[in-house]
Amino acid sequence: MLINKELLPTVDCADFKDGNSKESLAIGQKLIAACRDVGFAYLINTGISQEQIDEIFDWSARLFALPLEAKLKARHPPEGWKHRGYSGVGREQVSQHVFDPDELQAIRTGKFPDFKESFDLGNEESEFLLNIWIPEEDLSGFRSHAMNFYNTCREFQLSTILPALALGLDLPKDFFYNYHATDSNQLRLLHYPGAPTSVFESGEKGRIGAHTDFGTATLLFQDDCGGLEVESSSQPGVFMPVMPVPGAVVFNIGDFLMRWSNDILKSTLHRVRAPPRKDEGPNDGMTKERFSIAYFMGADSDKTIDCLPGCFGPNRPKKYEPINAGDYINRRLNATY
Repeated sequence: MLINKELLPTVDCADFKDGNSKESLAIGQKLIAACRDVGFAYLINTGISQEQIDEIFDWSARLFALPLEAKLKARHPPEGWKHRGYSGVGREQVSQHVFDPDELQAIRTGKFPDFKESFDLGNEESEFLLNIWIPEEDLSGFRSHAMNFYNTCREFQLSTILPALALGLDLPKDFFYNYHATDSNQLRLLHYPGAPTSVFESGEKGRIGAHTDFGTATLLFQDDCGGLEVESSSQPGVFMPVMPVPGAVVFNIGDFLMRWSNDILKSTLHRVRAPPRKDEGPNDGMTKERFSIAYFMGADSDKTIDCLPGCFGPNRPKKYEPINAGDYINRRLNATY
């Protein structure tokens, strides 16, 4: 498996098992080192099969190929924090730590919005944030397959990611589970339409600008198009490509976990760019479409978090006041929609 090890560390999850062995501890320590030094990692041997990944990408392609009127039957609500359902091309514009309503409006109207469309879903049993589905007659089977993949990611989160993070920070194995028990997570299917290469080169269109994620952590599944770039840990402002690797999942932490760790762990800027024009081979003047799937992990909305044990002390005072998880995440979500 060829991986750009100079940019991202690789964490092999194969021996994590029940989290009670020295191998589990070593995996947790390696994951935390990646979160501290880079904020990103490739995860391999996750237990999420390539067959499962290929299947959900097939369903994603079928979803976004539907006529617009069918997709709008599951339209995203007007409230930014209600991240469920379909958002059309140009509906969103990422911003980085901008919350003033006038500044947000200037961002949304003063530049071209992100050239993408998306579909968001989450916990089917939530009474607070309901899923919004394409009717079965328009895409029969999508709902069950999408939820199967969501639940697969959720199982990996609970069995491996959360206990590994805890062990790596010298915390009890179930520490983070106690803050992620109500399944406040989100699966986002993303489609970046193809377009003439010239509109990307001129800046008329973009895919996603530089940003950090909001929550605890993210799993990202990519197709073979490429385009994800991560800011270099040694050269601020310089972005490096994170190439798709079959069998590997891209992992990164979000601002919430960075704050929780007193900034010991790093939530790193990243963006999606259109791939550059090819110098060799066929080139019809078009940039191909791109698909990706992100699973965002969020803490329970009713939980209040304070600085993690071991992340503060006499020589490292707490930087932040305690904060309610729901208030924090909703404020960030409202700034994107």
